[in-house]
Amino acid sequence: MKRIVLLAIINLVLVSSMAQTIQITTDKTTSLIFPFAISHVDRGTKDVLVQPIKESDHILMVKAAIKNFEPTNLSVVTADGSIYSFPVHYEATPELMMYNVPAAKNASLQTYANGILDNHRTMWGMQDHSWNVSSSVTGIYIKDKIIYYQLRLNNKSSIDYDIDFLRFYIRDKRKGKRTATQENELKPLFIAGNISQVKAINKNMVVVALEKFTIPDAKYLAIELNEKNGGRHLFMKVGNSKIIRAIPLPDLK
Repeated sequence: MKRIVLLAIINLVLVSSMAQTIQITTDKTTSLIFPFAISHVDRGTKDVLVQPIKESDHILMVKAAIKNFEPTNLSVVTADGSIYSFPVHYEATPELMMYNVPAAKNASLQTYANGILDNHRTMWGMQDHSWNVSSSVTGIYIKDKIIYYQLRLNNKSSIDYDIDFLRFYIRDKRKGKRTATQENELKPLFIAGNISQVKAINKNMVVVALEKFTIPDAKYLAIELNEKNGGRHLFMKVGNSKIIRAIPLPDLK
């Protein structure tokens, strides 16, 4: 496997402000250790002194320029595109001198999803086509409690394919004549890629992140893609035998 995750993400991911306040003082240095390399630092005021470490680009040293400054904030952008924001207060004797900043769950999820987009195909047999438009599941990955489905949407026609909706749901394999089909729709946690339109003579790669699950023998995962104001609807079936072969993803460095 040549590449599992691409960490160079262009779009910034906004991370909710950290609940923990950073306490700093004038005669001691506080260290912030991030899960990714630091690419930018912004201070709320000049009362906060910061110093990145060249030898360790994921560590930021912080100190107070004056005593008893007004509460402010500190924002840090890391190489994966995440933005961390901290309240900063003066404290003569800080309770903590070192903060290990965990990778935010949403940031990690989006980093994985975007990184998988261009991976080479690892799975076959799950596809559908209609009037020169086709869709296929080209890879299934897992990290912790998240499963990532890599889809390829291919439009070989001369007409743009406008997407009305993309749905994931669990469906019964069979139903009796008097029994309604049971469906359990799954809400994506995140979608990477363009799911609004596939241009004519073009293709889109899409990755959909869902909560981890497996499927009973009598059911399957249905992936439904409908065309807006059109009839080129696509429907794919994914069995449990494919899901349990999901490729594990490595930890983010």
